[in-house]
Amino acid sequence: MAATAGVVMVLVDTTVWVDFLSGHPLPQVKVLDDLISEEEDICICGVILTEVLQGIRKDQDYKKTKRYFESLIYLPMTRSTFVAAADMYRSLRKQGVTIRKPIDCMIASVGVEQNTPLLHNDRDFDALEERCGLKVVKGR
Repeated sequence: MAATAGVVMVLVDTTVWVDFLSGHPLPQVKVLDDLISEEEDICICGVILTEVLQGIRKDQDYKKTKRYFESLIYLPMTRSTFVAAADMYRSLRKQGVTIRKPIDCMIASVGVEQNTPLLHNDRDFDALEERCGLKVVKGR
């Protein structure tokens, strides 16, 4: 999938938000920058919201980021989302692939369930893309 061409909605992973907020000039950050500039629909889910906010040290930055995240599309996580995440993890483990952070399976499960591509900078999502049907947005 092209970086932003024709993308309706993009789920942005914690890894990209952390790099974006830290000012790291990575390809995924450029894509996020473009999505924001082009006013594309950007999504998060509960675990991404938690991961990003818990890592912010300064109260002022926390409040600013929390306020910004309120303007993003929030994808719900249901019981079926969590069961699908466990199924993904187990399926990959049976294939000899261990996902380092099970939260990544939760995020991937939301993306698959909502048919929403994920923008990420985490190698664990490569296996989830290859073997579990996760769509991703590639950095430039």
